[in-house]
Amino acid sequence: MTRKIDILDTTLRDGEQSPGASMNTEEKLSVTRQLVRLNVDAIEAGFPVSSPGDFESVQRIAEAVGDSAVVVALTRAVEKDIDAAAAALATAARPRIHTGLGVSPSHLRDKLRISEDECVERAVHCVRYARNLCDDVQFYAEDAGRADYAFLARVIQAVIFAGATVVNIPDTTGYSLPDEFGRRIQYLKEHVDGIDTVTLSVHCHNDLGMATALSLAGVAAGATQVECTINGLGERAGNTAMEEVVMGIRMHEDELGAHTDINTREFTRASHLVSSITGMGVQANKAIVGANAFAHSSGIHQDGVLKKRDTYEIISPEEVGADKSRIVLSARSGHAALKHRLEHLGYTFDPPALDALYERFLEVADRKKEVYDEDLESLVADQARVTDAIYTLEAVQVSCGFPLTPTATLTLRDDQGATQTVCAFGTGPIDAAFKAVDEIMNVQGELQEFSVNAVTHGIDALGEVTVRVRCAEGDVFIGRASDGDIIVSSTKAYLHALNRMISRDRARKAKRA
Repeated sequence: MTRKIDILDTTLRDGEQSPGASMNTEEKLSVTRQLVRLNVDAIEAGFPVSSPGDFESVQRIAEAVGDSAVVVALTRAVEKDIDAAAAALATAARPRIHTGLGVSPSHLRDKLRISEDECVERAVHCVRYARNLCDDVQFYAEDAGRADYAFLARVIQAVIFAGATVVNIPDTTGYSLPDEFGRRIQYLKEHVDGIDTVTLSVHCHNDLGMATALSLAGVAAGATQVECTINGLGERAGNTAMEEVVMGIRMHEDELGAHTDINTREFTRASHLVSSITGMGVQANKAIVGANAFAHSSGIHQDGVLKKRDTYEIISPEEVGADKSRIVLSARSGHAALKHRLEHLGYTFDPPALDALYERFLEVADRKKEVYDEDLESLVADQARVTDAIYTLEAVQVSCGFPLTPTATLTLRDDQGATQTVCAFGTGPIDAAFKAVDEIMNVQGELQEFSVNAVTHGIDALGEVTVRVRCAEGDVFIGRASDGDIIVSSTKAYLHALNRMISRDRARKAKRA
């Protein structure tokens, strides 16, 4: 049976300290409700002595949580801070006061300006004082990641004897390497009497991008609580991201001999909520909850995922509340991904037709970051129009702009394989292109309607053109085409309408003959 690892969420305290991420009380309550849905073990609700607003937030969060989770209030090793925390937690069903001070040479010498003996004395006093007001007291040894091993063990030993129920070993500056941090936790396990009778917590920062790795190293060495935030929000480069450390534990439960009781299917919802409230966006390639976490663009990866999901996905999207895996069609996608998406849209092609469509797909993909379903629908329709075309577009080039005369140079290929190139002028580049088509095809038609619509969103969207051309007899022929270049799509649409006109005329002649 594996060890239970408690998850203490500090999004509302350490996370909110991230510049620009402050929340009002109602917003904190919204996040609190989501944390309860996640089934976190403890919620660090704030720093009551810091402001009346924070005091009220801790009070209201305590009331909202009930007995669903421990509610934690932070203090310095100062009696008035501890008094404020106790008052704010008065209505909490499961209150915890979190108090402490720095223990590294830097903090003792430069910030606190006290000796090691004075540090131990203060630590013991604040824990004892808090225990008189609350049965659950957590002690943080700030900057423990840079503390002397022996002195850190001495402080932790002293606070356990003073009545601490949880001891927190923070890598406050994100300085440590995972192996070294694991050894630090192991050292405490081996040198502190009674440490197995308390909760051993780790609180790691991401200054070197290793917060999750540090926390997992702490768990592997014997820690029984991890302090973290949604989306890794927090001071400077942030804290351990809850979604990352929890899924890390889940993926390696046997090796770590540990598990959590977190409802991981709420991660995506929690991420979106915190991002929306704080205005702190989540990078697309963020682990677990990023927009691209379950998106596959490489053709090799797409082929593997389509054959068996876990070839490239170690986590099912459903496990973390994401909709599903995404096969992103781009210039790196292969035949397998294109075929899969087309079949999803209801199209099947024999290999030669798929090859032809794939070439056209690559032309579009080279110009766009992503090819959408609407683009594929348009490409399929285009291919159908070209299959039986009498004239096909080989090339079109225009020049225009003040004071130039709009000019189009056009090359068409007929159904016998012959090509013809002409140059024509017009009132604009599209008019010039249409006149060049008229000159080669030698048909009499009048343009009745011309419209352009973006197939998808974005500046690189395909433009789909629809034209209506009336022939001399009065019949109207519709032409459609799409392309990233509006001149090209317009020319193709006009060609499509005229090809239909010529096909009708040929069919009539054949019938009379």
